Amino acid sequence: MHPLLVRIVAQNLRQIFLENRHADKVIESALRSNPKAGSRDRAFIAETTYEVLRYFRLYQEILEKQPHTEWDFWQLIGIHFALKGVTLPKWRELEALNTPAFEEKIQSWQSRLSKEGEVARAIKESIPEWLDQMGEKELADAWPETLHALNQPAAVVLRANRLRTNPQDLLKSLQSEDIPCTHLTNSDAIILKVRKNVFQSPVFKKGWFEVQDFSSQKVAPLLAPEPGMRVVDACAGGGGKTLHIAAMMENKGSIIALDTQGWKLEELRKRARRAGASNIETRPIESKKTIKRLYNSADRLLLDVPCSGLGVLRRNPDAKWKLQPEQIDQLRQTQQDILQSYAPITKPGGRMVYATCSILPSENQDQIQTFLASSTGKNFKLISDQKILPQDDGFDGFYMALLERKND
Repeated sequence: MHPLLVRIVAQNLRQIFLENRHADKVIESALRSNPKAGSRDRAFIAETTYEVLRYFRLYQEILEKQPHTEWDFWQLIGIHFALKGVTLPKWRELEALNTPAFEEKIQSWQSRLSKEGEVARAIKESIPEWLDQMGEKELADAWPETLHALNQPAAVVLRANRLRTNPQDLLKSLQSEDIPCTHLTNSDAIILKVRKNVFQSPVFKKGWFEVQDFSSQKVAPLLAPEPGMRVVDACAGGGGKTLHIAAMMENKGSIIALDTQGWKLEELRKRARRAGASNIETRPIESKKTIKRLYNSADRLLLDVPCSGLGVLRRNPDAKWKLQPEQIDQLRQTQQDILQSYAPITKPGGRMVYATCSILPSENQDQIQTFLASSTGKNFKLISDQKILPQDDGFDGFYMALLERKND
């Protein structure tokens, strides 16, 4: 623990909680503002910020008050390390924690946390009460294990870009750069054994890979695009799955990438240039006409819809403190609206994939059943679906359903 590093973490937390900024952007800015920081210091800043975010409710419970100042966030960081058995430095900012009474309190909490049922689940796993209740209602007996898995740090997973290279050559190149990693058999996935800033790698600049969790990498193969097809990615965002589709199509055929936010499509264009993906056309969704012009035209349609993101809380732990129940209600409505409005883009005999990075059945299976029972959905049949929970293989929580439009 170095005071300068702890100060940066405390400032990060203040911005995230008191200024409502996104954690990834705050950390990125902090690292950019400290270019001379070594790899260990950068790792400390990022990992400590995320760890305090993960267990914010627990640490706040121990602090016995809601943090309102940067000084309060110093205390939360001190609690984080004290629970891990670290002897706290005699700094002025941590003065209140360097007392016999605090040491006794920490020992008591360590004892209680080690025993089953001593601390309420929502506090121990550090999650808002309403979200704990919603998770239990929707996932029942699977919820406790799911919740615990969502508090584990996420692995960094890369997808080898087959337009530029293959997994074996990528693995060798990264290992030659002293980036320990392994190839996940029968896939394009490379898993880092140690967190590294891979964006500085020469092979990243050559477009050899994209950072993409393994669960996310399963979406494009389920869609099964083939060279020469016309594919529409209707919620393309920054284009991680769009680029995977382009690689599977070997740059043959066409991909139309749509999104309501033009800046995301601009990011996709930059990534496509680096990846060597030349068959992608970006179109901002300006009105319903943008969608209707594409009706009955796509061999394949991907609907990677907006969702709660509860399957990726390991990567975005601040989301559980920003999310509200009414937002999830709104998202469910948006998801069904997209299914109803966009599904006719699929031509008769074509296929569509509906995907989310949520673990809630109400955003997943239930949405598909509602759609299939509707007048639009009666033109489709469900081929298969897959639910991935974070405890299954240690990757992100995800859902994907493959549907086929019936021939008229």
